[in-house]
Amino acid sequence: MKGFSIFALLAWADIPSLSFAFSVRMTSSPLSSPASTIPKIPTAKYTLYDVKVSNNGARCRLILYKKNLSSTEVDIRNPSEIGGLRSPEFLALNPQGKMPLLVVNDGDQDKQLPGSIPESDTICRHLLSTYETGPSFLPNNTRSNLLARLHDMYLTTVQGCIYKASPPFGIFGTRKEAIDEFQRQLLIIDDIIGTGITDGVDNNDAAGLSYLCGSEVSLADATLFPTMVFAEMMLPKFGKDEALPPNIRRWYDNVRAKDTDFAKIYDEVAGGIQQWENNGRWDSIWLAGRRDERKPTIFDKIISGEIPSKVIREDASFLAFADINPAAPAHVLVIPKDRAGLSCLRKSSQEHIEILGRLMVFAGEIAGDQDLGFGDGARIVINDGKEAGQEVPHLHVHVLSGREMSWPPG
Repeated sequence: MKGFSIFALLAWADIPSLSFAFSVRMTSSPLSSPASTIPKIPTAKYTLYDVKVSNNGARCRLILYKKNLSSTEVDIRNPSEIGGLRSPEFLALNPQGKMPLLVVNDGDQDKQLPGSIPESDTICRHLLSTYETGPSFLPNNTRSNLLARLHDMYLTTVQGCIYKASPPFGIFGTRKEAIDEFQRQLLIIDDIIGTGITDGVDNNDAAGLSYLCGSEVSLADATLFPTMVFAEMMLPKFGKDEALPPNIRRWYDNVRAKDTDFAKIYDEVAGGIQQWENNGRWDSIWLAGRRDERKPTIFDKIISGEIPSKVIREDASFLAFADINPAAPAHVLVIPKDRAGLSCLRKSSQEHIEILGRLMVFAGEIAGDQDLGFGDGARIVINDGKEAGQEVPHLHVHVLSGREMSWPPG
């Protein structure tokens, strides 16, 4: 399509924004039908705008597969076919500029039905109330609804930490904190799953197929499974080899091996992730392709307590201590406990916005503490590189005050 940018397509999606050219070019799936073959007048009752790798969209597709709905009922299209997620055409359908999106092509038949339905959980529940054939997906099951809710509130809100180029990831400004939170939420879900796993899975019954709520597939199964494909394939890139907790792992392996529709979803999502891998998506992402490989410094020994220091103040992220060679009557060094690749300020990137901001706030608090000898003003200095007087390759801030001051501090 003229003027179309695949990066623009996904910039506002609730999934990663790397090129999906592979899904646009493939012709074997309705997810990727070329624009030239699409009728200008919709012939299906609904159109689902989605792409294969979308974990949130995959739950909607699983319902379509389980209920064996044809393309005359729900036609799956790539958002690029109407210009992408930022196009006026798409934004007119969903001002959030995200997918999946279900467009109601015969909405006039039901005056209470909007012309388009965004948000994957809402789409799923509409499809379940519309099509009663096939499994019900237990829409009123409390356990299923709880697991789906936990997934949507606490996993997908931070999932960008395992594939996006830079923060923020939900409420987290650093990738490490977001990954830790993602794993913590997996453990919470794992505990809930563990209280209801059936004997068929616990005993590795080769003939048994057990879902999260028993013998019948639920919305929780459809919701969690695609995101677990993300976790299984992406977390190891960040050194998290045990990607899935044990109860999630048993359920995940079971449904993938014994349910052909789940296997199909796996192939779709995993295939998209593999394409990202082939395109080098993680090569430049911090803690995956990029890591701090410089040797530990004297500051690391101070942080660990191996070398004593006069600690002024500390929290979980920063340490402030008195400079052993003060250049002023009051001279405090402030350092991040996790260097995070910041051997010097020139190494900073979008990954470091959070840590740099908090570092300066921490230094400012030191500078305002009169009990430490700081008066009405302080010099706050970052030396960047050897030629600027930086002696230790671990980013640090000098906070100095007093009438007599030697310059520059190390």
